Amino acid sequence: MALFEAVRWTFRGLVAGTCRPTVVGLENVPKEGPFIVAPNHLSFFDSVIVQALMPRPVAFFAKAEYFTTGGVKGKVMKSFFESVGSIPVERGEQAASVQALKTLLDILEAGKGIGIYPEGTRSRDGILYRGRTGVGWLALATGAPVIPVGLIGTENLQPAGEKGFKPHHFTMKVGEPLYFDKTGPDHSLPARRQVTDRIMDAIAELSGQERSTSYNQSKAAD
Repeated sequence: MALFEAVRWTFRGLVAGTCRPTVVGLENVPKEGPFIVAPNHLSFFDSVIVQALMPRPVAFFAKAEYFTTGGVKGKVMKSFFESVGSIPVERGEQAASVQALKTLLDILEAGKGIGIYPEGTRSRDGILYRGRTGVGWLALATGAPVIPVGLIGTENLQPAGEKGFKPHHFTMKVGEPLYFDKTGPDHSLPARRQVTDRIMDAIAELSGQERSTSYNQSKAAD
């Protein structure tokens, strides 16, 4: 926890000093107990931004290669992602897969916070795509409150086709918790879809994005 706090405060200071973000709604994050953070997804940096700016630790998935790359760069990457609570997942393994969701379930049952992108992958055109139902499954299986988050302008931190970090103002809006009845892991697909759609409605209200009724398709670069 001490390492997490040190890294979080360091990155928070870096982001605040270079990007001067607008952050609202942090009081909506529960002070204790499990919670699910559900943001829209525009940038490679979205996860670490949420992890740095949230008042409590939030565990997100990260590519396994970030933990296994060799050399000095690899060691730095591994240390950073481990310190902010990222969870390695193999390339090609979907965040909505059964095993991946069980990993998140274990974290929630321990009373901690997790983050999951309902869209599944980054939106490269700024559109908010249809939510995949993994987030709905987690909400119903655990009864943990869902915290919708609207990220605005984070795509400018790493424009398409570029590498590295480009300081730019962005906004993070944290919405009021959404509560759903705990049904356990066995529930109907329509119930899961209904919960997911409600979560996506809340994200859309915060982000102000144009919406699509289609799923976003993964690309190798994501």
